[in-house]
Amino acid sequence: MPCLLLIVILAFPRLGLALLFFFTHYLDRAFNSIFVLILGFIFLPLTTLVYAWLINSHLPVQGINLLWLLLAALVDLGGLGGGYTRRRA
Repeated sequence: MPCLLLIVILAFPRLGLALLFFFTHYLDRAFNSIFVLILGFIFLPLTTLVYAWLINSHLPVQGINLLWLLLAALVDLGGLGGGYTRRRA
């Protein structure tokens, strides 16, 4: 079951965020404001999930953990910026 949840989260991060928001308190422990969570849902869903994982695992956001967070942000921003290159061609 955890492997299936991981596949769903990686394939559809917004669906994973919605499931975690409605059925657990996982995101409540990581974010104090619903506004930040909504912005993360709209713009950077994978980064929001990675940050929630870091906070809930009590891992510091430094070193290799910061690398995971930056990698998630690059993946999210790559998905947002891909439309420009397709439009130019």
